[in-house]
Amino acid sequence: MANLDDPEEHSVRIVRLEKSNADAIRLLQEYYEAVSVVQRDTPGAIQKMIDDPSSGVWLAYKGEKSVGCVVLRKLSSIPFAAECKRLYVQPTARGHGIADKLMDALENFAHNKGLQWVYLDSHDGLKAAIALYRKRGYISCERYNDNPQATVFLRKSLGRRS
Repeated sequence: MANLDDPEEHSVRIVRLEKSNADAIRLLQEYYEAVSVVQRDTPGAIQKMIDDPSSGVWLAYKGEKSVGCVVLRKLSSIPFAAECKRLYVQPTARGHGIADKLMDALENFAHNKGLQWVYLDSHDGLKAAIALYRKRGYISCERYNDNPQATVFLRKSLGRRS
């Protein structure tokens, strides 16, 4: 049982990976299973996103345990845009604002890289995720990819850099 007086139990760190690791692979596998993803990233594809200066993979740590992840992948088909993928927080870690912290890190990174839009797709059955995205300013848009499982397409303007 968690010690509620222990500040480590409440501290959340968001880390952008420089190299794929076992925590990232484990969390992505949990995500794939949780939402029955058909098109899964290989470990090589994950490392390629980590190596791309306009993309990235972030992990959330609660204390010393990795509990969430999110991926940003530059969209070559849309200028100044990237795609948010694989946002996942383990069920036992939900309710602590971790998904928002992961999204903050992803969006700040994208903005600092000069990107103007973040796109994402989802499935209409993932109501909590869609509510989170809408709360963060994502709006409906046209289909922008060929993901056979996606039924919802959203995007958010990051604003122009001055």
